[in-house]
Amino acid sequence: MTSVLYDAPGPRAKRRNIIYTIVFLVLLALGIWWTVAEMSDKGQLEWSLWKPFTESAAWTTYLLPGLGNTLKAAALAMIIALPLGAVFGIARLSDHRWVRVPAGAVVEFFRAIPVLILMLFANEFYSSYTGISSDVRPLYAVVTGLVLYNASVLAEVVRAGILSLPKGQSEAAKAIGLRKGQTMTSVLLPQSITAMLPALVSQLVVIVKDTALGGALLAFAELLSAQGTLSANYANTIPSFIVVALIFIVLNLILTTFASWLEGRLRRGKRSTGAVLTAPGGAEEPVAEPGLGKIDDGRGA
Repeated sequence: MTSVLYDAPGPRAKRRNIIYTIVFLVLLALGIWWTVAEMSDKGQLEWSLWKPFTESAAWTTYLLPGLGNTLKAAALAMIIALPLGAVFGIARLSDHRWVRVPAGAVVEFFRAIPVLILMLFANEFYSSYTGISSDVRPLYAVVTGLVLYNASVLAEVVRAGILSLPKGQSEAAKAIGLRKGQTMTSVLLPQSITAMLPALVSQLVVIVKDTALGGALLAFAELLSAQGTLSANYANTIPSFIVVALIFIVLNLILTTFASWLEGRLRRGKRSTGAVLTAPGGAEEPVAEPGLGKIDDGRGA
């Protein structure tokens, strides 16, 4: 069997793949064994270092508040960056030069600046020109930096997703009298969401991880900075890093799992419903939806 992109592997290729898999698993097992042995030799597996994570104080005082701030900053950034990125992505496809050129300049400008610089600039701006309290200023700065950078990246994702659609979609919409805005909102955007979803989720994962930059330089009390306080209090730096890393892995796994479920649901929603329509002659004949091929009526050829 062959695919559109590659030929199915033959017997020799299958044996080679099996050998590569076995070698990789052996090397992975050796790496895990070496890591555990080194941690044991350094005393990092002693129960006294891991015991704090079995008590509620370490979670309620350090980890859970830090996790809450991480989720708060990431959620605010996602809620603002997604629609803002969609607006700029659509604006870059405008037929009007006075809309397309400024939108492109804004997107390219903020996409070229590191997100940490945007956070630092936002923090200085809020400190010098606004009356925002120093208690919440780090949160505002982190969210602002994440929104400016990720909205520009998401704008390119939206633009690429729309351009990936067949040209016939736009032409068909024009043929039935839809205006450019109606074509975009009713035809192109709904179809491009499925194609854009993996890239969108990848960027949302980046947003969650980039909240740690605020804790590094802006004293934002997110999850990673909470790890520093926890490890200083319990003298368990390596175990606390491992626990925080596992928490980030779980968060990102939840995001990607939800995205896979949503993508599958969207793809299933685009399939034919199998509805039976009445033909002009009065008999009920199965009618296939456009572009989905003939529907089997169960009566054979």
